[in-house]
Amino acid sequence: MRVLVLGGGVIGVSTAYYLARAGHEVEVVERQHAAAMETSFANAGEVSPGYSAPWAGPGVPIKAIKWMLMTHSPLVIRPMLDPALWRFCWRMLVNCTERAYAVNKSRMVPIAEYSRDCLKALRAEIGIRYDDRAQGTLQLFRTQKQLDGTGKDIEVLRQYGVPFELLDRAGFVRVEPGLAHTQHKFVGALRLPNDETGDCHLFTQRLADVAAQHGVRFRYGTTIERIERAGDRVAAVHTSAGALRADTVVMALGSYSPLLLKDLGLRTPVYPVKGYSITLPIVDAARAPESTIMDETHKVAVTRLGDRIRVGGTAELAGYSLALRESRRATLVHVVTDLFPGGGDVAKAEFWCGLRPMTPDGTPIVGPTPLSNLLLATGHGTLGWTMAAGTGRVIADLVSGRKPEIALDGLTVARYRS
Repeated sequence: MRVLVLGGGVIGVSTAYYLARAGHEVEVVERQHAAAMETSFANAGEVSPGYSAPWAGPGVPIKAIKWMLMTHSPLVIRPMLDPALWRFCWRMLVNCTERAYAVNKSRMVPIAEYSRDCLKALRAEIGIRYDDRAQGTLQLFRTQKQLDGTGKDIEVLRQYGVPFELLDRAGFVRVEPGLAHTQHKFVGALRLPNDETGDCHLFTQRLADVAAQHGVRFRYGTTIERIERAGDRVAAVHTSAGALRADTVVMALGSYSPLLLKDLGLRTPVYPVKGYSITLPIVDAARAPESTIMDETHKVAVTRLGDRIRVGGTAELAGYSLALRESRRATLVHVVTDLFPGGGDVAKAEFWCGLRPMTPDGTPIVGPTPLSNLLLATGHGTLGWTMAAGTGRVIADLVSGRKPEIALDGLTVARYRS
């Protein structure tokens, strides 16, 4: 079967790889000059199934107000006359209940866990390396209230058999010795030992090379202009290189997916949430992280990537703006120097931002649509890297007529029609 994959980020490339391995003729359309040059370029580096949880939850509206009043706020909302923004915020608010949180997290954890297993199998199969480590994620709490608030998350982790550890100061310093100098700032930590880290950009580009060896054609530097619909099918994808046709089309365009889907009469509540990162060289390994540390107060992750430290975070609602704001850089610098002073050279930090494709319920949109030959793989938010391999495998199974190994209930766009 001829398959057209729209988007060359980590989701699109992973999907293309699994489709090619299943024997399909695959072409990827990407507007950049290479794979993973946008949202997949410099994310936080986490492959964190255990940390898969919706942003919308009980108490979040009140927390959001407090966050926006912080000097180093994890949340920024730029006031705009954008109906899509306010619809997104309203839908997220509706999901801020205990019941919705439990339902949404129960949908996210299985695909994240499955994806982690797929990634392990993929790594063993093709020997791909990408500054990867498998030493877990450490969520640090500065207050006892934060630590006590982990109860509901732990219930879900137990429900799905996800290993975890609650650690005191001595415990988290044992797994992250670089925190020895700053341990007094934290009351405890939740460790997810099965989580991994890695350079998403490096992974995606190397996987694209492997996919090309399996016959995938990458059409780089090609802009998608519109999608033509004929009845209940996609008839053609019109691009700067002309009209492209295929038996099946997979949309993996992240935050830009709803712009093209709207022209097809399909509405998806995916909205761009800007995230920032800095990447700095390690100057003292003993004072640097071993894996990923999540500062619960600032919602910032600090990750070891080979001889570099990646610091990523912030949720900024500002439409499709890619402006780099120095105040966001200051927050990232504050967190890494507060946790690991002297570990990296912040004077040499590279500053970046990208648009995460968020859904108001936190769950990605994966699977079929009302159009018989259109599949979606979008809305992964901050978990695109975590869920990429599993998403690609699910899409390849669907195209091949096989039943996916995980249930798609609650993952498809159909959940928004109920």
